[in-house]
Amino acid sequence: MTHTDWSDRADLAHRSLAVLYGAPVPQLLNNAHPVDENATFNYWWLAHAMDVAIDGWERTDDPAHLRTAVEIFENIVARNSGSLFNDYFDDMLWLALALERLSRAPGHEEYLEPARVIWQHCLDGGWNEVMGGGIAWRKSQTYYKNTPANGPFIILGARLASRFGSDGSGEPYLTWARRTMDWLTEHLVRADGTVEDGVNREDDAHVDTDWRYTYNYGLYIGACVELFAHDGDPAWLDRAQLSARRAVELLATDGVFPETGGGDVGLFKGIFYRYLDLLLDLRPSPDLVAFVRSGTDRLWDVNSVEAADDADGVLWAGDDWRSPATEPTSMSTQLSAVMATETRARIEARELARTPA
Repeated sequence: MTHTDWSDRADLAHRSLAVLYGAPVPQLLNNAHPVDENATFNYWWLAHAMDVAIDGWERTDDPAHLRTAVEIFENIVARNSGSLFNDYFDDMLWLALALERLSRAPGHEEYLEPARVIWQHCLDGGWNEVMGGGIAWRKSQTYYKNTPANGPFIILGARLASRFGSDGSGEPYLTWARRTMDWLTEHLVRADGTVEDGVNREDDAHVDTDWRYTYNYGLYIGACVELFAHDGDPAWLDRAQLSARRAVELLATDGVFPETGGGDVGLFKGIFYRYLDLLLDLRPSPDLVAFVRSGTDRLWDVNSVEAADDADGVLWAGDDWRSPATEPTSMSTQLSAVMATETRARIEARELARTPA
């Protein structure tokens, strides 16, 4: 499959998200296809929908994707009573990561400030010395610390440091990113690369070793890559690669991650692919590239549907890419499929660039 083919597939994946899950405002995106429940306001799913739109813009330079990202952000704020903030520090950090990326687009610099505001809010309200530090998962449970809150805080801090580092104003961001990475590594990352989900959930210092999720690995990989960007120490990439391979070893079956159940879990593998791609851009390990290719091949072989009234058909992704989607399927699951397809398109584009003419 050529780069052009995978870029076309990424375009189709974006269209499929809109066709299958699009809804009139104020909903904007339905929680499931077919629609079954829209009472829940999935703030953090929509933050990832912003990220997905930005992926499309970075690949195509089509401003329609930027308009989509802005529309989703405005929808989040409107549905959240005009506020950036909610009870969950990880939710807010996902939004801040999308905003920082959006602010890199020409004419969209204004979105950097809300990303900074969220980072500061999470530091002020989320960091505490329970369990020796770390960002709490939520405001009503400040003793519980987990990878989904601390990983994005590290990634965002390192990126903000890059944006504001030239005059020294970025130094606090990097200092906190490093401090948080030290805490995460000490409490939730094992020597073999295993990344645990959280600690002290029941205020008993217990680590949830039975909660193994792909997005924890993706976040640690992303945090390592972002810190590598600041000091160039290849040990960061070694750690990222070890955890990436550990995730595949522990959690993959037949070349895919068969996380099921929809809901929040639907987003987990997409987050893994997003941050694995940052590592593969720097260190394209053949085994990990092959894993992405085998999984996305399976996704499209099994989950793409030809429609008689639409020559392009649709991609309707199930939770386990080895089987077709079943009704209803969460919007989160579809977002993971778009993220994985965009990752594949970037891999093939880099491979094409390295191929002699």
